[in-house]
Amino acid sequence: MRRTNQEDIRMKVLVMNCGSSSLKYQLIDMENESVIAKGLCERIGIDGSKLTHKPTGKDNYEVESPMPDHTTAIKMVMDALVDPQHGVIASTDEISAVGHRVLHGGIKFTESIVVDQKVKDVIRECFDLGPLHNPANLMGIEACEEAMPGKPNVAVFDTTFGMSMPEKAYMYAIPHEYYEKYSIRRYGFHGTSHMFVSGEVLKFAGLDPEKGKVIVCHLGNGASISASIGGKCVDTSMGLTPLEGLIMGTRSGDVDPAVLQFIMNKEGIDVNEMLNILNKKSGILGMSGGISSDFRDIEAARAKGDHLATVAMDAYIYRVVKYIGAYTAAMNGVDAIAFTAGVGENDKGTRKEICEHLSYLGVKIDDEANDVRGEARIISAPDSKVKVLLYPTNEELAIARETVRLI
Repeated sequence: MRRTNQEDIRMKVLVMNCGSSSLKYQLIDMENESVIAKGLCERIGIDGSKLTHKPTGKDNYEVESPMPDHTTAIKMVMDALVDPQHGVIASTDEISAVGHRVLHGGIKFTESIVVDQKVKDVIRECFDLGPLHNPANLMGIEACEEAMPGKPNVAVFDTTFGMSMPEKAYMYAIPHEYYEKYSIRRYGFHGTSHMFVSGEVLKFAGLDPEKGKVIVCHLGNGASISASIGGKCVDTSMGLTPLEGLIMGTRSGDVDPAVLQFIMNKEGIDVNEMLNILNKKSGILGMSGGISSDFRDIEAARAKGDHLATVAMDAYIYRVVKYIGAYTAAMNGVDAIAFTAGVGENDKGTRKEICEHLSYLGVKIDDEANDVRGEARIISAPDSKVKVLLYPTNEELAIARETVRLI
């Protein structure tokens, strides 16, 4: 049952994002949506495990101690939160609920949900769709259940945002039996980020909350673009996995599938090695001849005239521009284009280069407004026909809001 507003504002929500060997967390006071503390557990299950705890208004706190599994890591997080010197709460009783980022919910879940055994079963069923993340996500949920028995846990799926896409957008042109048997379709990722930014942009830019057409460019080492109308996704660039779509730091993005067969036959490698190359050795890292997967390094090499770095960055921008154009056509127009994530929020040069290709839409950038990092701001000129914004993403806050909504 939905709680009253008075109950909502007293809530403290713990947000957990578990990776295969890491755990990021934030404790958020939902009265004013402020971060009480945040931190990171690194190298879980690996030698050299470390907890870095950052309580707001206090000194950072680091603990180097073995973390053989996520259960141990979460116990260390709880101990840090209630530590007499470095903690921020008297006991875990002050935590109202835990919100978890879960990568994949398959076709079973179209929105966030309070965790029960059935939910955990579906997360487990989706291990083959999210082999690196889903097992860790489930471990995090079960570890929190063990550490705080009876405390509500909410699963916020990275794929939820893309579940509102129409069939024409999410179906692949392959035999339909593979969809029926294996749920093969386009899901999209970075969904929590796209959901948060597209919803906030509608309000920030003063657009129609039901009909506003927004394109969000989540540009970082992993990158994706979404198109939404009234905050509901109509298309997004990632697919069954995060490999489809834009050129990224180490991911290839869109590529002719026959390229895989050609390289595999020539190099004598199997499909698993080929996918490893496409996921971890391609993108701007591969295109630049191995200079770096970090866009700052590529930009520095480009400034010095390195040809491959120049081609890699030009191709990256070109792919973003093509997707913006395609999604503008798909929605029959666009009201706002928003940049977010590491590159989107911090690289004014890349934002400007992308927008210079959009003059046919009447896009005009205000150079002074664009000279900013990580601050919500309209960066287009007053006479621009499409509003262009920088809007920092906040996936943790989005997860916390979903948790409050559900409990």
